[in-house]
Amino acid sequence: GLEHFWNSWASARNDILLIVCGSAASWMINRLINNRGGLHNRITGRIKLAPFSLKETEKFLTGRNAIYNRYQTLQLYMAFGGIPFYLDLIRPEKSASQNINDLCFASEAPFREEYINLYASLFNKHERHISIIEALATKGKGLNRKEIIKLTKLPDGGGLTRILKELEESNFIRRYKSFEKKQRESLYQLIDLYSLFYLRFIKNSDNKNFWINNIETPGIFSWSGYAFEIVCLHHTDQLKKALGISGVQTSISAWHSKYAQIDLVIDRRDQVINICEMKFSINKFIIDKKYAENLRNKLGYFKQITKTKKALFLTLITTYGVEQNQYAGMVRNSLTMDVLFD
Repeated sequence: GLEHFWNSWASARNDILLIVCGSAASWMINRLINNRGGLHNRITGRIKLAPFSLKETEKFLTGRNAIYNRYQTLQLYMAFGGIPFYLDLIRPEKSASQNINDLCFASEAPFREEYINLYASLFNKHERHISIIEALATKGKGLNRKEIIKLTKLPDGGGLTRILKELEESNFIRRYKSFEKKQRESLYQLIDLYSLFYLRFIKNSDNKNFWINNIETPGIFSWSGYAFEIVCLHHTDQLKKALGISGVQTSISAWHSKYAQIDLVIDRRDQVINICEMKFSINKFIIDKKYAENLRNKLGYFKQITKTKKALFLTLITTYGVEQNQYAGMVRNSLTMDVLFD
């Protein structure tokens, strides 16, 4: 019906502008953006609405009189992402931890039911999308296509390709290639912070004070570290600016081998590679002897296996910086969370 209306009448006029918007991502992607019929190549412009950055989140919260320091703002972002609808539920008179507890774990908490409703509102046959999301949540670095098929039992083919594309277009997952690997060997990684938080904590919790009672437990620390890495991946432009390489051609990737794993590699045209480590801490991060040895091994394995001739700059991205000691000198670039708010 829309094809007939547009091609037989509306396209001949100069006083009609058709704007399609809303939450039905799969309909827009398949029926309009990738249309193979009468609406093929009819789109004159696209606006992909991305979540707020940390800078925008800070401004949004301040505008609602929710005044938090950047550590607390970062905590809220790691749990909810930069979704304005979610951030609008935050109550200014409560701390970040209180808000997380009330919105996710208290009786009638809105984020207990949001997970299923979210995918159901966006995608047809959303159970397939959820199965992929939950498979990706089992492995931080992501999965390749064969691994996704094995875990989800979904058939290989165009249907799977379409689902992955829909999830990628909607900012739930990212597709990336490992350093110096071909595109066909791409990995898919879960980058939606709320989905990650839901699956890690909310899904199986019946404790209405879970967050308040478990703030300083190993499970929370582990999640904080991984969520902080995802936040950094959402803010690579800010990291490049802080490194003074905004104008340098770069390639963003990750690198994994059986010996070591590097979650963020910035390969620069000026013959330098930034090997990035992200560490979330409530105080300045301390590099001890064991971690220093681990870093040296990572750099050594990377250089040996990739055979790169470029200079390797060890880059640490932390909340409050690196404590100066006998091992801190091995870090070429030390960035704090403040640069992510730029």
